[in-house]
Amino acid sequence: MLGFGLSIEPQLWTLLFVMVRIGAAFIAAPVFGAVAVPLPVRVTLSAAIAILVMGVHHVAPPSEVFSIVTFLAVGTEALTGLAIGFVLQIAFAAPLIAGELIGNSMGIGFASAIDPQNGHSSTALGQFMMTLLTLLFLSINGHLILVDILVKSYEAMPPGASWLAVARLKDIALFGSYAFSAGLLLALPVGFLLLCLNLIVGMLSRSAPALNLFAVGLPASLAVGVIALAIAFPAMGDYMVVIVREGLAATQSLVLG
Repeated sequence: MLGFGLSIEPQLWTLLFVMVRIGAAFIAAPVFGAVAVPLPVRVTLSAAIAILVMGVHHVAPPSEVFSIVTFLAVGTEALTGLAIGFVLQIAFAAPLIAGELIGNSMGIGFASAIDPQNGHSSTALGQFMMTLLTLLFLSINGHLILVDILVKSYEAMPPGASWLAVARLKDIALFGSYAFSAGLLLALPVGFLLLCLNLIVGMLSRSAPALNLFAVGLPASLAVGVIALAIAFPAMGDYMVVIVREGLAATQSLVLG
């Protein structure tokens, strides 16, 4: 019994050490990091993928459990996992930005609800677009691609290797602008029509000052916005697939270089 306990203890320590990077990635990554996903489910998934990593790659954890070197190694693994999940989360912020732009232009920016992804309040339209993006992410097996990237990260960035270089941090920072550019392009078809409508309503209000702007402009914005969304949703869905692929490509580029 004593020999069995001594033989299994290093494997349990290795399993916990491997789970740090995977668990940190699941905290920051979309779908896995949603508030609706219970903590035991994340821990179980992290343990299952960690067992897969141990069977594919040789991971050597620090020899001592309680030491400064171990704390630094665990902190580095946590930062690595957070960086991997955060890059993909940046791409998933584009529908929220597009929903804010379209909702404010339509006059329904006040209609907000709790986002199940992060637990914060967001516009109802942005939440709907986020749900659509999540379904597209799952439909193209994005969650499996993310797991594959995590497994490959132990070969490209083994524990103990110094990968937090200035170039990688710069790539993460520069990719942050993609959320704004993708959100703007996603909202461009509907936003352009609403902008033209606002210009027309503005000219009408200047030519007829007695005209009640809210009585005319708000119903017109809602009607044009709903019709434009119904027409533009096929093209917006195609671009959401591009956003998912760009996010996965950026995550893979961060890991594999």
